[in-house]
Amino acid sequence: MRTTPYPLLTASARADIAQRAHALDTQAELASTVLPMLAHHDLLRMGLPAAQGGHGGDVRDAMAAITEVASLSLTTAFVFWSQRAFIHYLQASGHEAARERWWDALLRGDIAGAVGLSNVIKFLSRIEALQVQARPVAQGWCLDGVLPWVSNVRTQGFVVAAAVQPEGGGPPMVMALESGLPGLVRSPDLDLLGMRASNTAALQLNQVTVPAQALLAQAGPPYLKAARPGFLGMQCALSIGLARAALQAAAQDGGARGPLHSRVTEAQTTLGQVEAELLGGVLCDRWVADVSPLFALRMRLAGLVQQALQLELQATGGRAYLQDRQPDFGRRWRESAFIPIVTPSLTQLEGELAQHAPQVAV
Repeated sequence: MRTTPYPLLTASARADIAQRAHALDTQAELASTVLPMLAHHDLLRMGLPAAQGGHGGDVRDAMAAITEVASLSLTTAFVFWSQRAFIHYLQASGHEAARERWWDALLRGDIAGAVGLSNVIKFLSRIEALQVQARPVAQGWCLDGVLPWVSNVRTQGFVVAAAVQPEGGGPPMVMALESGLPGLVRSPDLDLLGMRASNTAALQLNQVTVPAQALLAQAGPPYLKAARPGFLGMQCALSIGLARAALQAAAQDGGARGPLHSRVTEAQTTLGQVEAELLGGVLCDRWVADVSPLFALRMRLAGLVQQALQLELQATGGRAYLQDRQPDFGRRWRESAFIPIVTPSLTQLEGELAQHAPQVAV
């Protein structure tokens, strides 16, 4: 197992995140505090080179930090992942102007980074057409369309990576769209089952003019393909952290000392093995050429989350239904419902594996 050269979460950070976890899951009022909290505890620089303002290491260190946060609050971890995923795409871009414009502000948490790439992932899987169209104008592009579901779009300011279809056809481009652009309209927060403080909304683009320096990639598909292992690896950390917390709670509960003990121990061992496989492969070029093994790991982790929550429920018994006795279980139960649908969803992954890697066991 990889170890990081620095502490991940301080005791202060753990207490801060855990204390707010229930409120962030059930209420939107504290949504504006999540990103500043991550920045205050200096988490946004994890896994980035020191020369770029980071703490050193690589994407595996970011994955480890997201995992630890997810074990305390999936809402906080999801905001962390959204911010770090945008930074990851900005890091992978060959366009220096975009990095110079947003890099430092993202690491400080002054601006929120979002990845509105659900539509392009579905487009590349031939599920739906691109929903944002771009036509060239003087020194940039004019965009029209909609991003129906984007998280970490703080009302205090955000920048979102979006794939757009050039006028007249051709491969999609990836652009960064900053809040405040005329014609870019953020909806009220979506009415989510949980994770309500994740600043999740729809974005409508009505003749939005973006400058040339907002371009992240002229040829979107190879750019997204190269960045995908890190993007998905950090996304998998959400599942690892949630499953780890549920299994730890099950192991600590008296109900797990009997027949459940061996099942909890076995699930913990399997989770550790899958995490080790993920950390061992996320930087390998083979997952750029063939992402099927990573898709399979993501699906296995989603299954482990459900198994872990069931084990926690069985170990806790009826107390799990008493919110004044076991509030963390109810929160984790709601959080677990998000894991199968975060893009790429399990349904999309199953479709991709069936088409391109039917031999991969899931």
